[in-house]
Amino acid sequence: MKLGLTISPDLIAVMAAEISAGEKAVTKAIRQSGTDLKVAWRGQITGAGLGRRLSNSIRSQTYPKSGDSLQAAALVWSKAPVIVGAHDAGPLIRSKNGFWLAIPTPAAGKGLKGGRITPAEWERRRGMRLRFVYRRRGPSLLVADGRLNSRGLGVASRAKTGRGRSTVPIFLLVPQVKLAKRLHLARDAERVEAAIPGRIVANWVEHKSGF
Repeated sequence: MKLGLTISPDLIAVMAAEISAGEKAVTKAIRQSGTDLKVAWRGQITGAGLGRRLSNSIRSQTYPKSGDSLQAAALVWSKAPVIVGAHDAGPLIRSKNGFWLAIPTPAAGKGLKGGRITPAEWERRRGMRLRFVYRRRGPSLLVADGRLNSRGLGVASRAKTGRGRSTVPIFLLVPQVKLAKRLHLARDAERVEAAIPGRIVANWVEHKSGF
């Protein structure tokens, strides 16, 4: 007697289809999550008033870059990690040499590259020397013996007699500064991570329905 066994549907084909659906579901869910987190972090940065340029430093990439995998992963990062990380952590900033941090006043103006100007750059560009003024209460100062121009910037006095000359605070000197925490990146990361299982299930059902 010869017996035969036929299984319908084909188990191998069913399993292959199930694995394919799983790979697509996982990869799609991870890609969605990476994009979601990138958008959320960019929104936090612009919402905190840190500018579109810093916001656009947030990037995302899904791996593998092509094809689908049950081991898919997404990387979300910033091209300016030091700046973003500082606003996320709210660190205590001290001078590198252990002395003072020079905080420019509006009278100091901007640096050549549009950023924060330093005392050395200010003296070089204005052709003036800054004078240290110690204060027991409140921050000490670096001042210039000159005048304020029409734009509110400290410049040299034009009067040879000294008429109209005043003491203009150019920098505030402090031993340390506590940077305010303006971002909460972990909050969005935890929210996106918690949604991944649900996304995988929803995508898996979606892809299985196509078989």
